[in-house]
Amino acid sequence: MRDSLVPAPLAQLPWRVILLVLAIGGFGLVVLYSAAGGSVRPWALNQGIRFGVFLGGAVVLARVPVAWLKTAAFPVYLGLVALLFVVELFGFVGGGSQRWLDLGFIRLQPSELMKPGIVLVLARFYDRLPAGEIRGVNALWPAAVLIGLPAALVMLQPDLGTALMICFGGVTILFLAGLPLRLFIGAAAAVAAAAPIAFGMMHEYQRNRVLIFLSPESDPLGRGYHISQSKIAIGSGGLFGKGFLGGTQSHLDYLPEGHTDFVFATMAEEWGLAGGIAIIVAYLLVVLWGLNVGLSSKGKFERLAATGLSATIFFYVAINLSMVMGMAPVVGIPLPLVSFGGSAMMTVLLCLGMLMALDRQARAAR
Repeated sequence: MRDSLVPAPLAQLPWRVILLVLAIGGFGLVVLYSAAGGSVRPWALNQGIRFGVFLGGAVVLARVPVAWLKTAAFPVYLGLVALLFVVELFGFVGGGSQRWLDLGFIRLQPSELMKPGIVLVLARFYDRLPAGEIRGVNALWPAAVLIGLPAALVMLQPDLGTALMICFGGVTILFLAGLPLRLFIGAAAAVAAAAPIAFGMMHEYQRNRVLIFLSPESDPLGRGYHISQSKIAIGSGGLFGKGFLGGTQSHLDYLPEGHTDFVFATMAEEWGLAGGIAIIVAYLLVVLWGLNVGLSSKGKFERLAATGLSATIFFYVAINLSMVMGMAPVVGIPLPLVSFGGSAMMTVLLCLGMLMALDRQARAAR
């Protein structure tokens, strides 16, 4: 009966995951409504419209043949690199950084799109690389260029958090592709040795973020204000929170950026540990589904792309939560589908759409 009522393309979608994403996004709208003091403006209404549009785009993308993703990997990467150059020349400046292209209906952040872009291009690169060369130099230096070029352009904006996520996504693909472990050990040692030099080359505000991460109590009313107030908000929520619309840190404006980077603190104050665990579990289920898509895929491109896209979503969540809980420096990574903003939401739902396309092909091949 269902087959006669529901079109096959809709019936074939992974509805459990879509409903899970709807639950995360819907909960995010509730949090933004509360952060605005019980109003759909200025955040919840705009966020809801974007969420509906981008989720619809993800469903459409789920029907795209995976062969098209393979073909588009390098052209899309080159297009995004070109956009990063355009941002450097003509980009919109906000908050001291030049990261956006103002398109009128949305301020597009090309560096966000590079996160899945780097996954696709490296998956395609290793898909085309002969198996016998995976342990040679030809498996490393082109990948290093593909990762290093956009990461360097993003650092110029400056945006350390996004540059790190591009590098994390790229290194994840290198590891999954089967490069020798000694290369990763050597790279980790080189990064550790160069850390003091890199620290000295950072912008002053970036160095301050690292220092405050190490000792937030040293300046609780200045540079450590964000993280101190975030910890207070999360801790004061207790087990079940202060109740919907009952938060004080965000409503009394003690918590800066309570609708964007620190939205988890806003949520945890009102919904407590129970709400925090619920949303973390929801994210975990989405990531595990994506990893399972990778494990069940047959081709090398499909396996690398699925696991890399899943890792991208994981990095969003892990870095944001570590940041708001004081376990990592503040680097400006939003909580996907919950933080207010269009570019990050579009990126995560693009990842989801491509994962659904890969899942569709994997199930068809069984």
